[in-house]
Order: sequence, then C-alpha cells, then structure tokens
Amino acid sequence: MSIGSFLLLLLVAGICGSIGQAIAGYHRGGCLVSIAIGFIGALLGMWLAGALGLGEMLAVRVGGESFPIVWSIIGAALFVAVLNMLARRRW
Repeated sequence: MSIGSFLLLLLVAGICGSIGQAIAGYHRGGCLVSIAIGFIGALLGMWLAGALGLGEMLAVRVGGESFPIVWSIIGAALFVAVLNMLARRRW
C-alpha cells in the first residue's frame, strides 16, 4: 500500500467516523478521534454484519483493500453511543 492510498484510507475512515459521531450525537475529539472511530466502526460493523449473515454494502477499494462504508458508519454510531452512555455523568 502506497502512502497516497494510506492517506486516502485515513480520509475515508475519518469521514465515516465523523458521520457516525453525528448520528450518535457525540462531538468530542478531533480529526484523529474521528479516524480511530471510523476504523473501530468498520471492525464492529463488519463483525455485526457477519453475525447477522449480511453482506458487505458500499465498499470502497483503496490500495487493494476493501473499506465498508455503510458498516463503518453503523458500527461507529453504535460504538460512539455505547461510549457516550458509559461516559455520561450520573447526578
């Protein structure tokens, strides 16, 4: 994988993470947090899709690797929602 492909993959993961944060209503952190959430969302989303027997939807091929856009956004939203519930202060 070349440097350009890697940077493009980071950009796609950041956009997916940002969309997942917007869906869950969690806006803490910056660009690096969005990228990390995008990658974690892709892992969580693909695991969830495999457990439910669903296929890969709207995958982008970057540098020979497939990045699942829809499952990344869904996984990121679920991951951020769980983090938000755990981090919420109790009064």
